[in-house]
Amino acid sequence: QVQLVESGGGLVQPGGSLRLSCAASGIIFSINVMGWYRQAPGKERESVARITSGGSTKYADSVKGRFTISRDNAKNTAYLQMNSLKAEDTAVYYCNVGGWLGSSWRDYWGQGTQVTVSS
Repeated sequence: QVQLVESGGGLVQPGGSLRLSCAASGIIFSINVMGWYRQAPGKERESVARITSGGSTKYADSVKGRFTISRDNAKNTAYLQMNSLKAEDTAVYYCNVGGWLGSSWRDYWGQGTQVTVSS
């Protein structure tokens, strides 16, 4: 049974930093992509950052230069370092992992962790 456990969310003041972690277990395929998404109240879920097994990254324009995604392939863990946080970064952040199992693409979601940026 695949499980994604996210941690590191919380309340932070504008300009502050948080580091999110996503640990995947029960994975029976080689993870190709690990990513972070977020969903603010009344808005659709959006991609924040993605990283491939080879280390290639992609960021949403709104977080470029402030957020950094990384991963530890041996531990099936992804991280999101968030600096210079803004009120508009407030959202529930979800981890997603995906990869090929034979000819089928599989992807899984974490339960989400709340990030609130407020003074």
